[in-house]
Amino acid sequence: MVERPPPPGGAHRSRWLARAHPLGEAARRLAGGTDATVPSWMMMTAFFDPRSLKWPDAVPRPRSPQGLWRYAAAFGIIGAATLVSEALYRVFDTTRLSMVFLAGILVTAVTLGANPAYFAAAIAFFIYNFYLVEPRFTFQLVSAEDVIVLIVFLGVAMLTGGLAGRIRDEAERSKARAHTTGALFEASRELSAAGEEDAIRGRIVRRIADAARGQAILWDAGRVWCAPEGDEAAPELIAEIAGLAVAPPSADAWTLWDGVWRARPLSADGALLGVAAWCGPSGVGEDDRLIDILVDLGAAAVMRARLGAARSEIQASARTEQLRNALLSSISHDLRTPLAAILASASSLKDFGERFSPDVRADLVTTIQEEAERLNRFVGNLLSMTKLESGALELDRQTFDVVEVLNRVVARFDRPERPVHRDFPEHALMIGGDPILLEQALGNVLDNAARYGRVQAPIVVRASLVASAVLIEIEDHGPGVPSEDLDRIFEKFFRSPGTAAVQGTGLGLSIAKGLVEAMDGSIAATSRPDGESGLVVGLLLAGSALDAV
Repeated sequence: MVERPPPPGGAHRSRWLARAHPLGEAARRLAGGTDATVPSWMMMTAFFDPRSLKWPDAVPRPRSPQGLWRYAAAFGIIGAATLVSEALYRVFDTTRLSMVFLAGILVTAVTLGANPAYFAAAIAFFIYNFYLVEPRFTFQLVSAEDVIVLIVFLGVAMLTGGLAGRIRDEAERSKARAHTTGALFEASRELSAAGEEDAIRGRIVRRIADAARGQAILWDAGRVWCAPEGDEAAPELIAEIAGLAVAPPSADAWTLWDGVWRARPLSADGALLGVAAWCGPSGVGEDDRLIDILVDLGAAAVMRARLGAARSEIQASARTEQLRNALLSSISHDLRTPLAAILASASSLKDFGERFSPDVRADLVTTIQEEAERLNRFVGNLLSMTKLESGALELDRQTFDVVEVLNRVVARFDRPERPVHRDFPEHALMIGGDPILLEQALGNVLDNAARYGRVQAPIVVRASLVASAVLIEIEDHGPGVPSEDLDRIFEKFFRSPGTAAVQGTGLGLSIAKGLVEAMDGSIAATSRPDGESGLVVGLLLAGSALDAV
């Protein structure tokens, strides 16, 4: 009989019986036909050295009480298998019931994972030996057959339980990866759709709370965002988070309140953009890895929003500077030119009016009137542009006759050197909108056509009903615009290369577009359909109060 050695803990023991071990010698003696009694715990030690056990990398060893329930459940499953085996033993009077324990180990592996299955196999080994191997209710083995049966049972139990558990764990990991990928995709889409920093921070903290399955806080420069909504963070916790932002530790992830809360900085390009803190039921694991990625995504999104805001400010400053330069240029020419003409004509009438013939005096008065109207249009454009840029344009919506507006505009621009032809019905075309704004928009388009059109070449103004809208077309005989620039002529300050010889600011058509769109209309330009040089600008005005009388 082999004496029971002290429990393993000193020298390293091999897993296999074939190596030098006291139990190996006993097993060889049993194989040779010599009866011996071998304690079963030695077989367990010889078969599977617990100190050499390598826990699967992807399945972390339980670190908190939350993970112990799986081992308690595994013990319960093996306990149930033991009761079933005892019942079968009493009914059929047989001890060949190892399959019952193997079934329990498989159930443990499939439902709880590989590590609980290993634990269940070890428990089943001892229980099977104690209850079902003769002599019962003892751990002593008296025959070589019992040794071989237990060794095979333990090996099969460990193998089947481990394989089934790994399959189950791999399925769980696949589901976790799918969940992580889906969460990251949704978070990326939400953060990409948000443009403001506050909206981005609100979405970040909600995503972190969902990933942690608990609460989350985002702190930045004294402002706090909490999730779930309605939760309020303790002032002491907020103060501790703010302290981390002022004097951040060297570690990438920080713990608060004795490890209950974890925190991580939102940083991008070396800039601290805030501190995210969260707490949840789980320890460090897949959830925290997901949260780390979410924090990085959030930091990148906040930095993108800041860069976008900075770019918008730079662009706004550039547009303001461009507008200022254009206004200075316009004031220096478009204001001084009509003022000079008005002053010259007025002074001539004052000093030499009696010497001039009636025709000359009438011509000077006409010059004063035309230049005053030109000056008035320019000032009106400046005011309209300012209102459009600031969003302060107010519409006086009413039902009015488009034909009356067209007649007034045509009368202002019809000149012998540049005649304007009417091609619209005499009856009224009623539409809802602002007649003053429409008259200013049409005046800008006609002024553009007169400015760039050939002398003596007529400008044609058409108006017609198209479905539930009025289409106004203004056709000129100017130099035309290349097809690639047709959409750009309504941009501020844009001037076609072929019009450089004509003075202008490039604001008239842009203002007309803004005024028409403010009335829910649209404006577009196209080349003349007859192939001649020139341009056709169409205004489509629609409204609920449209009617033909």
